[in-house]
Amino acid sequence: MKTLRIVLFCAIAFLSANTIMAQYGNGYGGNSGYGNNNGYGSNRSQSQMSQMSQTPTQNTPKEVPVEKTAAKIVEYYKKELNLDALQEIVITNVYIKSLKKQEALIKKEISDEDKTNEFKVLSEMTDLEVMEILNKEQKAKYKILSEERKSQIEARKH
Repeated sequence: MKTLRIVLFCAIAFLSANTIMAQYGNGYGGNSGYGNNNGYGSNRSQSQMSQMSQTPTQNTPKEVPVEKTAAKIVEYYKKELNLDALQEIVITNVYIKSLKKQEALIKKEISDEDKTNEFKVLSEMTDLEVMEILNKEQKAKYKILSEERKSQIEARKH
């Protein structure tokens, strides 16, 4: 009976020591344990947490510089309106200025209705500035292209 007690006591002591050692990072996959504020399963949970913190930044689209957007717009008009080099430069600057104002307007804390009205005014001002640079033939073609663009925008809304 005494031998059974000793064997039972040794088994309990051995299992307890193994559990205690695991909590302090000396067992179960080399976890750092309490001493380093990581706890049980820290390797796995830390990697999951780092993946979670990286996920939102990976899903957010990178902002396209306004210069690049303006260049694409002007490239389209260059083909359609046969712009010369000086017109290209001036219209690019007009669109850069307009796009920067649009970005500021988006960030502005006002109602959606006010934003819509300000976008319309900004669009009209941009069109007027572009029209000043164009010759008579280009103006006629630009008006047609503007109307097409506006009808496409309206079609997307509905």
